[in-house]
Amino acid sequence: MKQLSYKIYNSVNELPSNWDVIAVENIFLQTPYLSVLEYSAPTNMQCFYIGVFELNKLIGVSLAQYLDINKLDSFGERDKCVKTFIRNFAFKNFASHTLFLGNNMITGQNGYTFSKEISFKNISKILLESAQEISSYFEKKEIKIHLISFKDFYDDCANELKKNDLSKTYQFNVQPNMILFLNENWKTKSDYIAALSKKYRDQYKRAHKKSEGIFVKNLSLNEIILHEKTINELYYYVAKNAPFNTFFLSENHFSTMKKYCLDNFLLFGYFINEKLVGFHTLLLNGTVLETYFLGYDKEVQKENMLYLNMLYNMTEFGIENSFKKIIFGRTALEIKSSIGAIPVEMSGFIYHNNKLINKYIDKIFSRLEPKIEWQMRHPFT
Repeated sequence: MKQLSYKIYNSVNELPSNWDVIAVENIFLQTPYLSVLEYSAPTNMQCFYIGVFELNKLIGVSLAQYLDINKLDSFGERDKCVKTFIRNFAFKNFASHTLFLGNNMITGQNGYTFSKEISFKNISKILLESAQEISSYFEKKEIKIHLISFKDFYDDCANELKKNDLSKTYQFNVQPNMILFLNENWKTKSDYIAALSKKYRDQYKRAHKKSEGIFVKNLSLNEIILHEKTINELYYYVAKNAPFNTFFLSENHFSTMKKYCLDNFLLFGYFINEKLVGFHTLLLNGTVLETYFLGYDKEVQKENMLYLNMLYNMTEFGIENSFKKIIFGRTALEIKSSIGAIPVEMSGFIYHNNKLINKYIDKIFSRLEPKIEWQMRHPFT
């Protein structure tokens, strides 16, 4: 292979003109989405864009994100236990400046893409060198990067990366990515419902009946702007009650998404008597339907099974628009499995710049990572 090099960019405006040609298969690496990150990233995030070149020809693109944990008021307020307190203390004091190679805002292997086959030896080398260069950039600003994480690889990639330059970094697994692989014989919602066992058809009917009186609408940019204050309040309730958060979206994030991603970004509002009580978002990523952020009123969620109805509506959209799979992401594993999603393990790699902490990072990480107990559901059997 010819000599590879890379260049790190601080702004979307600096990117090579053919960037989107290389990123054509992943919306999360294309300039519309990267522009969203640039203009409405969480207040504690700064993004970097990495171009990989073979001689002078762009053949790969990648994303890195720096997070300043000190700027967060909350890591999430759902779990109030000793382990959570210790974890939050550790993050605040020993990992407050964290660099992610990949996208910390979503679940999935969205950190890089190439226009041709590249060896994992080269990929791991570029990832590590990019991380070191960005760390040096912050050192010049008198900011020391504590923790560096290479995020979200499916097992086949993780195993190969582990054989190369990432071999000395700690490989970790957290909650799996819940993915619904859509049966090609499902052409309509009715086909999906018919495939469910009686127990889960009854669950669908019960949830659907609970949604009576709720009006769902795909909102335009102007409508998103009109309702953005409420959208943010609904989002913030869900985000704040998550087990753990390293960021919170900016107030103009959803309107900026619609402005730049256009019809590839959809925000569905849920209304009762013209009052917005919930929303969910989707990103159209080729043959893959990506679920994004959502929010809801806690009382409506409880009374109307709103979250479950959102999952069914996402599934219906995926089926009727011929997507091959739906990425539901982490969290709420059991309820997602009840609509047919299955867990797909993903790995990351992590190291700490403090040599003593890094020496024991496997023990530290395993003790701070909360254990999730859940029961896998099998709605089609």
